[in-house]
Amino acid sequence: MRRFVVIGHRATTSPEFSLDDLSGATGRLDILLRCINSSFHLSHGIREDVETHLILQGPPDPPRTLRFVGSELKYLNPDERSTAALVRNALSAKGEGETKSSPGIYVSSRGYADVISILAKQSHIYYLKEDGHDVRKLPTFEDDITFVLGDDRDLTPEEEGLLAQYQPMKVSLGKKSLHADHCIVVVNNELDRRSAQ
Repeated sequence: MRRFVVIGHRATTSPEFSLDDLSGATGRLDILLRCINSSFHLSHGIREDVETHLILQGPPDPPRTLRFVGSELKYLNPDERSTAALVRNALSAKGEGETKSSPGIYVSSRGYADVISILAKQSHIYYLKEDGHDVRKLPTFEDDITFVLGDDRDLTPEEEGLLAQYQPMKVSLGKKSLHADHCIVVVNNELDRRSAQ
């Protein structure tokens, strides 16, 4: 299983947003929507071996975590607007703990610390950072791995400090900063190429 954890530092936690203004009034939710599409979409299918966590930290009710599970996903189309509708539906879901809002999409009030703690018990953690080890020079990756990255902002010092407790390996995709969704595409491609060998 490959997992991605994306922190939406300002992403709205309210379902009351317009599908016509996904980059403005939603705290850059559009970036996270592109991350979902990059995580799962193939030319003619969905990646079933991927799980992606979006940690929404914006107002009015942070945190909210949306967990997308590739092997269960239905109704995920490659356009941002329909993905936003699925997110809006998830943020409207009520219930204790983690609630299933639609096939393959779960919502909870878990925060960043909770999510990382849970994932560190079941997978190896990698932190995508420009000053890390070159991904192309790493000899192998484990079967169960998690990549952590920010949205259009880097992790805060506090977020980095918490992550450091789990001794993640810093991995670089190159010297130039990439958009979060592009990072996910590059990682998926790198792992695909390795698994094909």
